Amino acid sequence: MSGELITVAVMAVALSMDAFSIAVGLGLFGMRYRRIAAVGTSVGFFHILMPLCGLVIGKMLSQYLGVIAIFTGGSGLIIIGLQMIVSSFSKDESPIFSPRGIGLFIFSLSVSMDSFAAGLSLGMLGAQTWLTVGSFGIVSAVFTWAGLILGKKAGHLVGSSGEWIGGLVLIAFGVKMITGVF
Repeated sequence: MSGELITVAVMAVALSMDAFSIAVGLGLFGMRYRRIAAVGTSVGFFHILMPLCGLVIGKMLSQYLGVIAIFTGGSGLIIIGLQMIVSSFSKDESPIFSPRGIGLFIFSLSVSMDSFAAGLSLGMLGAQTWLTVGSFGIVSAVFTWAGLILGKKAGHLVGSSGEWIGGLVLIAFGVKMITGVF
């Protein structure tokens, strides 16, 4: 149980790094604290909803796929990690929309897509549902709030390096799943 708790906590932090990095950039636009609270809450909600959907689908698939599920889940995490690293080198850091209304929905959904895939992978491995989605939601909300406030107060101190580090952590967990190493 403690091993799973540590794994889920580290994954929650890794999956929240992209929201944090993007939130730092959004924070530069000087949002009010009420808007910061709404954005962080929305991101947290989607980081619960998306992996929950992924976990449910992953658990259903694991009954039929067995060992293939472990390989698929680990491969999924590696792919997500690689995508996070590649996107961290992108020069385009400006948001194309305001995080209000449909823009808030799109922002929250987009930074939560990697959580869906991680949930799918964890569901195939039989992870504890509420522990996983609760951790993902709480950590992503806190990281989003922290990123928005940091961006509001201090500017680009972290930038895309948080997403790069998060990508490396996901790759490490994917390799661990596939090889059983670590």
